[in-house]
Amino acid sequence: MLKKVLVANRGEIALRILRACKELDIKTVVVHSTADEKEMFVRLADESVCIGPPQVKNSYLNIPSIISAATIANADAIHPGIGMLSENSNFAKIITDHGFKFIGPKNEHIQKMANKIEAKSIAKKVGLPILPGSSDNVLDYLEAKSIAENIGYPIIIKSTNGGGGRGIKVVLKEKELKNNFLLAKKEAELSFGSNQVYIEKYLTNPRHIEIQVLCDNQGNAVHLGERECSIQRRNQKIIEECPSPAISESDRKKICETTIKAMKKIGYFNIGTVEYLYSNGNFFFMEMNTRLQVEHTVTEEVYNIDIVKEQINISSGKKISLKQDEIKKNGHSIECRINAENPITQLPSTGLIKTYHPPGGPGIRIDSALYSGCNISSFYDGLISKLVCKGNTRHECIMKLKRALDEYVIEGVQTNIPTLKKIIQTRDFIQGNFNINWLNTFLK
Repeated sequence: MLKKVLVANRGEIALRILRACKELDIKTVVVHSTADEKEMFVRLADESVCIGPPQVKNSYLNIPSIISAATIANADAIHPGIGMLSENSNFAKIITDHGFKFIGPKNEHIQKMANKIEAKSIAKKVGLPILPGSSDNVLDYLEAKSIAENIGYPIIIKSTNGGGGRGIKVVLKEKELKNNFLLAKKEAELSFGSNQVYIEKYLTNPRHIEIQVLCDNQGNAVHLGERECSIQRRNQKIIEECPSPAISESDRKKICETTIKAMKKIGYFNIGTVEYLYSNGNFFFMEMNTRLQVEHTVTEEVYNIDIVKEQINISSGKKISLKQDEIKKNGHSIECRINAENPITQLPSTGLIKTYHPPGGPGIRIDSALYSGCNISSFYDGLISKLVCKGNTRHECIMKLKRALDEYVIEGVQTNIPTLKKIIQTRDFIQGNFNINWLNTFLK
């Protein structure tokens, strides 16, 4: 078993990992920037090491400083958390090369799945359904035009090395292609340091469905059902739930079993999420996230499994704690992402939290590092809290969510709570009648 874990992240996810480690009787050490020295995750860790100034490139993305901190603290493992360096294959390799355990997948799987073209090729080889499109990077406009004519409009242009909804352009007809192709390449370069893009057939109004998998190093692999992630703003998830209100039990069984077979074929290790577009009863592979997901919480609530503990145990060489036939779905869970932002303009909101009162009661979970007096900085992501509700039915879950949003008090910065309240009271949301474009239309 691991004795001490260094958490190479910040905020609520760092705190989430600390809690799992404490329950496993593992000592913890966190790294932090000078801006975060008074934050909750720093206060609650057994040890902390300051690794640089507020800018992420000089602190949370500073690999030599993180390795030095792990050496100083005598840690035997490093957990990358979410975002930051969590899908950096070079970071994973450096960790293992320096004799630490990396709490995550094999670095070769991180590398392959980070490249969307290679990930799509692997998906096709192991039997996952894929969308028509380019089999390699599209180098110039003439090649893009030829591919678009072959698969038919509309198409979507995506960054090969992208993620998080950036570097994506939808092209409805040929006259829009040239400008959008050049813009996609430019955005990809600015966001990911590479202007490589690829093209796929664009599905007009699909749903975004993802399958949670756990795989140990002894050949065992299980799924924890699916998550519905279609409530998105500009390709950024806002509300997630488990299970999806749109998928039949037969479709669920089929795609989950297909996903697990694929994971076994590639010899995948640790936890991961395989993401699909779902349209007219058909699934199409989109990408694989080789890390813990923000929305892992809703799966934990429905399946009563601590995914972070499982991840830590798997990384230390243990078997998955449950077999597939022992994993049972129970009830419904919905997560709302609380962002520090102007609810109308969606521009970031920063400042000191003057009053903080989270909701409570049966079926309410808050994953947050907020407290009265903490500072919301402009240096970091605006996600400040995750409100997770669990009910016996989806209707009961929505009612708990309404109550919890009414109870939630955050003063000192603006948040998207007013927007979330409006979304969950719409007829479409209540009936589960939405897709990945629904929220953009609603906000307009």
